[in-house]
Amino acid sequence: MARVVILDYGSGNLRSAERALQRAGADVEVTADHRAAVEAQGLVVPGVGAFAACMDGLLGVGGDKIIDQRLAGDRPVLGICVGMQVLFDQGVEHGVRADGCGQWPGTVERLNAEVLPHMGWNTVQAPTDSVLFAGLDPETRFYFVHSFAVRKWELESSDSITPPRVTWAEHGEPFVAGVENGALMATQFHPEKSGDAGARLLRNWLDVL
Repeated sequence: MARVVILDYGSGNLRSAERALQRAGADVEVTADHRAAVEAQGLVVPGVGAFAACMDGLLGVGGDKIIDQRLAGDRPVLGICVGMQVLFDQGVEHGVRADGCGQWPGTVERLNAEVLPHMGWNTVQAPTDSVLFAGLDPETRFYFVHSFAVRKWELESSDSITPPRVTWAEHGEPFVAGVENGALMATQFHPEKSGDAGARLLRNWLDVL
């Protein structure tokens, strides 16, 4: 049974994520303890609300340093919703620009869509070699709740580095719905609210721990 920490920094669907991971077969602890978060087999970074507020909470518990330490040791991290967004360089919401963790270049911005928030079930376009989406039908739907997203993938390709697997979805325009970059993975949607499909995705992630 994989040992997983859900990072408690004051933002996120902590209990629903905890229950979903337990059902997927993980031994789960919800905590902000630095040592526990660094040493767990897997770390989940949730997030709900505004980018800047989530970053303030994350910095308040040293979450940026926890993520850095884990990735330096090739230890898996999974970001969910705003927990994915804060992994990018910056977020711009309602005229407020805030720095993110900077694990990937890119900006979280308001989607160009007639109806916001984007709330409900949507399909995604995952790479054929995806780990997170392995075994899932291309028409599978996942549950989204957001108005902001990364609209452009900005990490330049390199012959010396394996490029991340990027999953896309569309609401008014294409946006990044998931990233798999070695030990660092993330989804814009909520797997813990996505029923059987989300449970399968979480099991796929637990399988790599």
